[in-house]
Amino acid sequence: MRRLRGLIARIDRFPEALAAWGRRQRAAYRERGWRGIFTPSRILLTAAALLIGGFVSLSWITRPPPLPGYAAVLANWHPSEAWLYDRNGRLIDSARIDYQARRLGWVRLADISPVARDTLVAAEDRRFRSHNGVDWWALGGALRDRIEGKRARGASTLSMQVAAYLAPDLATPGHRGTWDKVRQMRAGAALEAGWSKDQILEAYLNLAGFRGEAQGIGAAALGLFGKTPAALSRDDALLLAALLPNPGAGSTEIARRACALSRDKDCSRFAGAAASMLGPARSLALDPGLAPHLAARLLDKPGARITTTLDLRIQSVAIAAMRRQLQGLGGTRARDGAVVVVDNASGDVLAYVGGIGGESTAPAVDGASAYRQAGSTLKPFLYAQAIEKGYLTAASILDDSPVQLDTASGLYVPQNYDRAFKGPVSARIALAGSLNVPAVRTLLLTGVDAFRDRLWDTGYRGLVEDGQYYGYSLALGSAEVTLLEQVAAYRSLALGGRWSPLRMTDASPKGALRQIVSPQAAWIVADILADPNARAGTFGVDSALRLPFWAAAKTGTSKAMRDNWCIGFSDRFTVGVWVGNLEGDPMRAVSGTSGAAPVWRDVMMALHAGTPSRASPPPTGIETRQIRFAEGIEQPRREFFVKGTALDQVAAAPEAARRPRIVNPVAGSVYALDPDIPVDRQRLAIAVAGQIAGHRLLLDREDLGTADSRPLLLPTRGQHRLRLVDLGGRVVDQILFTVR
Repeated sequence: MRRLRGLIARIDRFPEALAAWGRRQRAAYRERGWRGIFTPSRILLTAAALLIGGFVSLSWITRPPPLPGYAAVLANWHPSEAWLYDRNGRLIDSARIDYQARRLGWVRLADISPVARDTLVAAEDRRFRSHNGVDWWALGGALRDRIEGKRARGASTLSMQVAAYLAPDLATPGHRGTWDKVRQMRAGAALEAGWSKDQILEAYLNLAGFRGEAQGIGAAALGLFGKTPAALSRDDALLLAALLPNPGAGSTEIARRACALSRDKDCSRFAGAAASMLGPARSLALDPGLAPHLAARLLDKPGARITTTLDLRIQSVAIAAMRRQLQGLGGTRARDGAVVVVDNASGDVLAYVGGIGGESTAPAVDGASAYRQAGSTLKPFLYAQAIEKGYLTAASILDDSPVQLDTASGLYVPQNYDRAFKGPVSARIALAGSLNVPAVRTLLLTGVDAFRDRLWDTGYRGLVEDGQYYGYSLALGSAEVTLLEQVAAYRSLALGGRWSPLRMTDASPKGALRQIVSPQAAWIVADILADPNARAGTFGVDSALRLPFWAAAKTGTSKAMRDNWCIGFSDRFTVGVWVGNLEGDPMRAVSGTSGAAPVWRDVMMALHAGTPSRASPPPTGIETRQIRFAEGIEQPRREFFVKGTALDQVAAAPEAARRPRIVNPVAGSVYALDPDIPVDRQRLAIAVAGQIAGHRLLLDREDLGTADSRPLLLPTRGQHRLRLVDLGGRVVDQILFTVR
């Protein structure tokens, strides 16, 4: 072989020598004519030159392309997959990024079972360890078979095949003639000169195509057997070797080849093994598939290995809880769900469940990042703002009674979830019981624009319009939010009103905490959300929200039962759960405590199995009082106040202290007369409130009498103005309404 390389080197220098010889011949012709050229010695030299020239030409034609080194091949290896790991380095999911071929990470020779290595080498190139890139014995046998008319055996060595993988033009379809074979032989010899045997074998096992798009022993072992290369058995390797001549062969042919390679007398086992190998892919055996939606979100580069903040154990708990709940509800009631768990102190996302598949009709949609209507889950931030501003205390009385609000698009008439009203209630009961009308009245105190801005500051970045766009319905969660935004916002309440972005990878920066809500208001709201007695009137005394340790929680249901939420926190964790249908159709017979809350409870119980949660002590600036309610509105209790707003007794304001106003009709109302009912039977009642002694009512220019007489109107078609005037004739209130 050394002599051959020396000869080739001399041949490569031949063109320069030939040019010098040509110059000498031209000089001889100028001096002596043809006799100076065609001498016997010169004729002999010319023949030798032609022979050597032909050999040089042959060498040039069969010259192999330059091949990269082992280190360069390793550096340029790009898997088709990317991988997601939990905070402890455990694989939780992977994603296919490159669809040209299925390649996993480069598999080192030491990570392949010895029996698999030896079996594949014996099947493909049994003299691999002894030849120098070209198996001359195999070539001789192939030539003999061709002369005898037999089916020629393959004579390509592993080195020649690796060279063809590295320089694809060596094995271009339609170019498999003698000269191409010589090029491969020379390429194999050149590879052996620069690579070790182990490096060549390692490259072959990673570059060979086994079945379909599976390239390399890593993808083949995972996809065909559900194993790592280190776990491959002799029979597995025989089946892989049987695939190499024709990766698209059927199970019968593969079993026959494997039997021939094994030289075993009983080969019956290969028939079933080959059929099983070609069955469904077994990637789930090694890829847990625990966070497919997060993988789709974070993995975008082939070969990427991203370490997340997730905890595999908590992720598994969240998946199991959601799967159990959706199976219990059944696909006819709710098909989808999402869970996010966050560590309060660090902001690390410990679980991210965007969906679990099951009966979902949109399994690829990420429920944790999808914008959905918030329902009642925004109320805690509304009450926190009102308490912080001093507009309310937890003991303030709000009127839970029918209300109609005049808006630019018509009347807004909020209703409670159960379509019933509880009359005067404290802010604690209103928030804990998720009453809608008191929330709207609270929004009237804070202002829609101010509340919208507060939500934006708390990380709800889907609220891209101003407050007037959402109107009074913002108090009831008409805006769209994501589960991630919800969990980040509720975490701020757990941290005394301080907010920062959540972290999902170990490379994510730790954002600085920003004070959004005062510590006192945040603590009081958290105390209300953790009060089982305050929510008993709406949810009962033993709902899924009641845990054997301290935890604050809020449920929410959007319009037409399309979304169901439960968000809450303990002293260490914030857990958010969404249940619904990702396609947007309504759920059936699912409420706040029967949809998302059971999942929230299961996850919280698992998180605190060893250490129960404890309530945080009140911050400075909180006063505690024992309060009583006049007229038995609510039972006496201990209540918490922002310093300077405390009181001992709560009573409804006397009627004399209230501003005289027209309660019905509501400004902007439109009434339609029914043609099937006599007009005199269609009267409109007038209602007024406040201290109205001596006040009179005027309809347009007609005096209707005293306000306390509560007259009935016999309306006529058209627009009307109703005014309330005092004894001095001053208009204290007026409204416009229309009859058609």
